[in-house]
Amino acid sequence: MRIPILLLLACLLPGPVALAQTAPVPQVKVDATRDPVDKSYRKMLQGVDRFERDRALAPQASLRFRLLPRQPGVDMTGVQLRIAGDTVSIPLPLAEDNSFAPVRNAQAAREDAVLIANRKATTMSWRAQVITPGLPPGTRRLGDLRLECRAGMDSGLISNDPQIIAWLSSMLYSTDKVCSEPDGNYLFFTDRPLFGVTLVHGERRMALPFRMLYAGGEQTPASLPYCDCQVLLDRTYYAPLWDASWPDDTLLEFTYMDEVVP
Repeated sequence: MRIPILLLLACLLPGPVALAQTAPVPQVKVDATRDPVDKSYRKMLQGVDRFERDRALAPQASLRFRLLPRQPGVDMTGVQLRIAGDTVSIPLPLAEDNSFAPVRNAQAAREDAVLIANRKATTMSWRAQVITPGLPPGTRRLGDLRLECRAGMDSGLISNDPQIIAWLSSMLYSTDKVCSEPDGNYLFFTDRPLFGVTLVHGERRMALPFRMLYAGGEQTPASLPYCDCQVLLDRTYYAPLWDASWPDDTLLEFTYMDEVVP
């Protein structure tokens, strides 16, 4: 049974992952922003550790983290991101899709640094991104999504994380529960508005029901601001991470709104 607090908590924010064991400590200037987006660097490293431990789910995949817009009109061009501690300031270069590779830095971890961007806290979502190379266009691999959920949860990528929500999340919704049970409700995103999603493994095919699209159709004006899907609602879907009858090599095939002939 889905309950409101579950919606608030479960709507969260590719080759081996390249991790610099001793990252350089260059200085980078990020324009000052009141109430900036930030995430715990130590928590991000926990997500990286989880990715490494559970690599069997997606042995050819890599891990990145990605920034997505939360609100209408958010300008995602020119985003600058850095690891900021008491004495360290490490720039994290962003790809065109606003994703970045994780970097290990022992000093930043000791200083309990944060990842900080030049955007306000409620304007962007943070996601883990696990992608096996060479998949057909318009598809994702289920094992990738299973690992993406685990890395994302361990990284603390929680929607609109006021302290009370973060506390409830740690008390009630562990990574294993969210990523291994039917009511876990970890949201995934596509880059374009969705029309439908089909699971495919060999000759077996199954279209995901409506309740697994568009954040389950359960968002309300009151709950939407607490969901990473706030401006991306038509791009969201749940995947059957818990269903062992669909193996890790199962593909999810996406049909997009702009592909449907009127």
